[in-house]
Amino acid sequence: MTTVLTAGLGLKPLYYDAALACPAAGLWFEVHPENYMVAGGPRLAWLEAIRAKYAISLHGVALSLAADAELDPAHLARLAALARRIEPALISEHLAWSTWRGTYHPDLLPFPRTSEALARIADNVSRTQDVLQRRIAIENPSHYLRMDGHAWDEVDFLAELSRRTGCGLLLDTNNVYVSARNLGYSAEAYLDAFPVASVMEIHLAGHATDANLGGALLIDSHDAPIAPEVWALYSRLIARIGARPTLIERDDKLPDFATLLAERERADAVLRAPLAKAA
Repeated sequence: MTTVLTAGLGLKPLYYDAALACPAAGLWFEVHPENYMVAGGPRLAWLEAIRAKYAISLHGVALSLAADAELDPAHLARLAALARRIEPALISEHLAWSTWRGTYHPDLLPFPRTSEALARIADNVSRTQDVLQRRIAIENPSHYLRMDGHAWDEVDFLAELSRRTGCGLLLDTNNVYVSARNLGYSAEAYLDAFPVASVMEIHLAGHATDANLGGALLIDSHDAPIAPEVWALYSRLIARIGARPTLIERDDKLPDFATLLAERERADAVLRAPLAKAA
């Protein structure tokens, strides 16, 4: 049976009971698989209980696809084992690196978009999809500083990565807004150029300003409500491309479940607007 995803929520342990009891139609949840790549225990039991009622998406943060190194086979094997156990509706990862010479850095780090990097990342993505036996989605990153050495525009890089590997794309609208503000380009132009036929999922999240810079730098903090500017970009995008599975991310300063659900309902209304207009 094919699961049609509408608007979903990031699942945190704080929300397990409320999530399991929520009657919202079309609701789904996304988790970081690294928190569940174990043989058993209460957290995995909760995930399985919620999976019995709702669709689940796995959003990885540690494959380090853009590292100048091969993938960690043990990590990939654990991810594959979890995917077989949970049977997620979607699996996604980031266009970033986080490991170097056996050391894990708890951040999603940038890289120069060279042709060599494209070939390496394409190989890592293809290897991941081969092990998982399914298509994955790759997320556009947030940027805070200009980096020299790029041979590819980011949108073109992602489009070519999708063409070479058959992978999908995860379009994070907040990342687009944050990066555009920080680096001084048009978020609307970025979205207009994005290869939307490959978009498997959209993310929405809140951001913060760097207090030390007087608000000149935006941080993809996931600790605040979604900003009006990001909602406007999202509505504009959906009006152009139609409904796509959309996830509300919140990773810090967690509100009560009802507050988060209200943001989810707003996203769900945006997704339904093109259908209502057509009708």
